[in-house]
Amino acid sequence: MKAVDVLTYVQQGVADIGIVGSDVIYEDERDHYEMLDLEIGKCHFCVASTPNYEENDYRRKIIATKYPRTAARYFREKGEDIEIIKIEGSVEIAPILGLADAIVDIVETGDTLRENGLIVFEEMMPISTRLIVNQVSLKRKKQAVCQLVDKLEEHIQQKKVSATNENRSS
Repeated sequence: MKAVDVLTYVQQGVADIGIVGSDVIYEDERDHYEMLDLEIGKCHFCVASTPNYEENDYRRKIIATKYPRTAARYFREKGEDIEIIKIEGSVEIAPILGLADAIVDIVETGDTLRENGLIVFEEMMPISTRLIVNQVSLKRKKQAVCQLVDKLEEHIQQKKVSATNENRSS
């Protein structure tokens, strides 16, 4: 199932809960009730381009991205005038081919960017996997939902403690 469909199923009440990346939540712009950051799948949105990209240039920039709403919102909040070109795959080649001045994309390690000669100019916002809940389900099945959330929170905390202990013993 596609991540955006998880949002639809939860919002329409077909599913009580769903697990989806915050990138999908940011891009979707529907009203979602996030119960928990599962702290997995961590990465971030970034603005990247070739080394000659002039970040502070005041002319209108062309931004290629798979996430047009997120990119438009980000640059609008910064007061920058941009044009968005929506691309579904291989976004990183857009500045290389001259299609765009820069890209907005998800970066985990940065390896793909480096392999294509791009650098990160701005880290926009962190991304991770989230637990979302249908608002009606939360009211009607509050105890069951809260029990699940409590168990997940406990597991997340245990993982943090284990990781801390492993780092200390290294």
